[in-house]
Amino acid sequence: MKVQLLFEKHLNRGRKKKSFFLLGLLFLLGKTVVAQDTFYGYLKKDTLIMGNNRIERTFLWNNGNLITHTLTDKTNRYSWRNTSRTPDFQLNKELVEAEKASVDIVRVAQTTIHPAYLQIEVKFALRQLQVKRVYKVYNDCPAIACNTYLKGNVSILGKSEELNNADRKNIEFLEDMQINQTASTLDKLNFKGQHWNVDCIEFFDATDWNNNLVVERNFLSYRKNHYRGNLLQVRENISKNGFFFLKEAPCSNVQLAYQGYDFMAEFGSFTVTGLGVSEKDITPDKWTPAYGCVIGVYGPEAVDKLVALRTYQKQIRRLLPQRDEMIMMNTWGDRSQDSKVNEAFCLRELERAVQLGITHFQIDDGWQTGKSPNSAVAKGSFKDIWSNPDYWTPDKSKYPRGLSPIIKRGKELGIDIALWFNPSIQDNFADWKKDAEAIIRLYKEYGICIFKIDGLSIPTKEAEMNLHRLFDYVLAETDNQVVFNLDATAGRRGGYHTFNRYGNIFLENRYTDWQNYYPYWTLRNLWQLSKYVPAEKLQIEFLNKWRNEKKYANDPFGPANYSFEYLFAITMAGQPLAWMEGTNLPQEALLLREQVEKYRGFQHDFHQGIILPVGDMPDGRSWTGFQSIREHQGYFIFFREYHPLQSYHVKTWLAPGTEIECVPLLGHGKAIKTIVDEKGTIEVFLPSMNDYVVYKYVIVQSQSLVEIK
Repeated sequence: MKVQLLFEKHLNRGRKKKSFFLLGLLFLLGKTVVAQDTFYGYLKKDTLIMGNNRIERTFLWNNGNLITHTLTDKTNRYSWRNTSRTPDFQLNKELVEAEKASVDIVRVAQTTIHPAYLQIEVKFALRQLQVKRVYKVYNDCPAIACNTYLKGNVSILGKSEELNNADRKNIEFLEDMQINQTASTLDKLNFKGQHWNVDCIEFFDATDWNNNLVVERNFLSYRKNHYRGNLLQVRENISKNGFFFLKEAPCSNVQLAYQGYDFMAEFGSFTVTGLGVSEKDITPDKWTPAYGCVIGVYGPEAVDKLVALRTYQKQIRRLLPQRDEMIMMNTWGDRSQDSKVNEAFCLRELERAVQLGITHFQIDDGWQTGKSPNSAVAKGSFKDIWSNPDYWTPDKSKYPRGLSPIIKRGKELGIDIALWFNPSIQDNFADWKKDAEAIIRLYKEYGICIFKIDGLSIPTKEAEMNLHRLFDYVLAETDNQVVFNLDATAGRRGGYHTFNRYGNIFLENRYTDWQNYYPYWTLRNLWQLSKYVPAEKLQIEFLNKWRNEKKYANDPFGPANYSFEYLFAITMAGQPLAWMEGTNLPQEALLLREQVEKYRGFQHDFHQGIILPVGDMPDGRSWTGFQSIREHQGYFIFFREYHPLQSYHVKTWLAPGTEIECVPLLGHGKAIKTIVDEKGTIEVFLPSMNDYVVYKYVIVQSQSLVEIK
C-alpha cells in the first residue's frame, strides 16, 4: 500500500486516522504486517484512487459525489478515460452540489465468510439526503464492488419508463438524438468510441414456474436503449478489452421499485439504473441500502470475461470444505411431504443414507410442531407463526425424545442433520429476531448447522432489510457456522446475486410424480447458470429413477433410460442433492456408494476451480459438460447424451496448442494425452449413449495460459 500517499491524503484533509498512523509506523519500522495485500486506496488532492494488482479506478472527488476519471485493466495494460462530467451516482435529473464529504479507508480482516479486503467509505450530502458509498477492493481480483446507502429525506427519485423506439420521431437533426436522463443511477461510464459489443444477461428464478433460467442478449451499442438483466458485459471492438457491470439484486422481474430495465447503453455510454428503493423507504433514522453494483475488467479472450466475473463471485463467501461441501439427502422428492416424517422414519433413512455415501440428511417441512400450508396431514399457515411459541420445536407426537436420537445416530454414521425453516412472513418479517433465536436454539441444542430457508416473499425494502438482519444475526451468534440453503423455487426471492454470502441456493423442485423431472433439463439449467453463477453454490437434485416409470411410458428422455450413476454425475459440478427417500430405492441403487465416495475425494478441489460449461448446450442429444479451471490443472466432466457418435470434439476453455494429460476418475472414459486444436476442442470417447466421464487434467505445455489461482 502506498502509505506515504495515505499520509498525504490525511494531511490535505487535516485529519488523522489511527489505523493508517499505525500502518505507516509499521511500514517505516520495516514490518510486513500487510505486505501480502495488493489493494490500496487514497485521496490525493482532488482525486480518489482505489485498486489492486489487477484493476484501478480513479475518481474526481467532486465533494464526495464521485465522477469516474479512469478505469484501468492492469493485467492487460489498458485504460479507458471517462468523458462525462456528471456524478456516477445520480438520484434524478436535477444535479445538486454535494457537501459535507468525508472518506474513511480501512482494511477489513479475513473471516470464515470473506477474505480480507480494503473498504473505502465515502459519505456526502445532497441537501436533506445523506449518501454513503462503500467500495470493496479484494486482493488479486479484477473487480471493485460498491454498496450504496441512503438516509434522510428525498422529495423524488428519478424514474424513467422505457420508451418504445417506434414511438420516437425520426432522426434528421442532432437534437433529435437527445434523450433526457431521468432515472436514478447506481453507476455509469462514458467512454469514447463507436464500436462496442455488449452482452446483457437476464436471470429467472421461481423455478416451479420457470425452466428457462438464463436469457442472453447480444447487441452493438447504438442509440440509447434500455436492457433488462443482472449482468452487462461490454467489449470494445477495436482493442478487444472489456468490462462488466454486475447488478447485485434479485431477478429483474421481481426487483423493488422497478422501472422496467436495469441498464442503458448509448455507444460508449453505459449506465446501471434502478436503486431498488422508493422515496418512502428512505428515512432520517436509518441507512437504507440500495442494490449493489460491481465493475470488473477483462482481456480480449472469450474466457477472460467469465474468469473476471467468477473471481469476484468467489470473494463473496469462502468455500470451506467442512462447512460448505455436502452431498445431501432430502426425502421431500418422493412426494410423501410430511406424512411419514417421524423419529422411526428418519432413523431408517439414515441407515440407507450411509449406504449411499450421503454426508447430510435434511428433514424437510413436518419436523416442527407448527403446521405449514404444505402439510399433507393438517393444513396450516405461514401467517402469525409466533402466535404459537412452540411452532419451531420438534413435534412431540413425531419426535417424543426430540431430535436427539436422530442427531446421535447421524454422528455415529458420519452424517450431519439439517432442517427446513420458514421465517415468519407477516409484516415484512417483523419477527425476524424471534426467527433468528429459534434457529440459534436449534444450533446450540442439537448442533444443526444447515437450514433450508423456504416460503420467502420480499415485497418491500423493509422485508429485504429484515431478512438480512435475520441472516446476519444468526451468523454472528453461531460464529459463522450456520449455512442457509436458500430456496429459489417460488415467490419474490433473492435470485442468484443477492444473498450469496449466507450459503447456497436450492435451485428447483422436480418430481417424477408430475413427470417434470428430466435429467437433461436439470443438466441444462446447471449448464446455463454455471457460465454466470458459481456452480458450487447451487444445490442440484437427482431423483429415484425407478419411481413412476409408467408415467414416462416410452419417453426416450425419461429418467429410467439413464443409469443412477449418470443422474448423480449431473449434479457433481454443483452440490448434489438426493431428492428422494432412501428406503424406497432398490438394492441396485446402493452400488452408487463407490462413485459417491470417489467423488467426495475430489469434490472440494473440483469446486475450488472456476467451473464453466463446455461442449454444446444439453438438449438430450448433445455432447456437453463442465470444466473446472485452475492454473496448471483442472477437471472435466463430459456427458455423451443420446448422441450417435462415440467420439466427439468437445469445445473447452483451453487455449489452442495446449498439451494436456487427462486421467479418468469416474465414469467410462479412457486416459487421454492430446493437444488442444485450433478451435479449442479435444476429442473425447465414450462407448455408450447417456454416459459420462470425469477427468483430472494436467497441462503439460501451454502456448497461452490464463493465469487462474
